[in-house]
Amino acid sequence: MNPAPSIEDQLKDFLAKNLLFSGDGFPYSDDASFLGEGIIDSLGVMQLVEFVGKQFGITVVQTEVTPEHFDSIRSLSAFVRRKQNPQPS
Repeated sequence: MNPAPSIEDQLKDFLAKNLLFSGDGFPYSDDASFLGEGIIDSLGVMQLVEFVGKQFGITVVQTEVTPEHFDSIRSLSAFVRRKQNPQPS
């Protein structure tokens, strides 16, 4: 039985297929800036927000759609993990 793909792998697969239209995978590092590298534009960010909410069962509010959370594979996967496993206050 294969383990479920990591959050990072799922994000890379979505970006490659739906925003880069690439069959060759996601050719950037996990720290590459989506906007800085021109990987996605503002419309792509909205598609990514929708995908993340559905794929990982989290609610993303507009104030959370910031470069701090949505500008690289590393920052976005960390954001998803925090949303899936909130720490008690």
